Amino acid sequence: MQHPEKGSRMDRAVTYIRNRKDTLMTYLEDGRCSLSNNPSENSLRPLTLGRKNWLFSDSQDGANASMVVYTMVEMAKVHGLHPYNYLQYLLDSRPGKDTTDAEFQDLAPWSEKARIECNKKSE
Repeated sequence: MQHPEKGSRMDRAVTYIRNRKDTLMTYLEDGRCSLSNNPSENSLRPLTLGRKNWLFSDSQDGANASMVVYTMVEMAKVHGLHPYNYLQYLLDSRPGKDTTDAEFQDLAPWSEKARIECNKKSE
């Protein structure tokens, strides 16, 4: 049993674990559980920074535009596309009011055409 120096970082760590024994036991019962939530926290960090930046938008429309761009970047990442290449692909395509539903489908980050076009740009 651990008996670290009282008030030390190790003492606080051992006390923390002892006070959360039930949670720790869940981790030990199911190997799919992660003992660390660092990946979750790291994935939220850009959102938190973005939220602080949105406070400085000049207008509601500006904040909405920032949100749309941020969403496009995150969707590109989720679907394995390089965000810069994906945004360049969208700007090169310049969808407008005459764009058909099929053409919009090709612009989606999960489409095969978007994947092919964005991969061309990184070669």
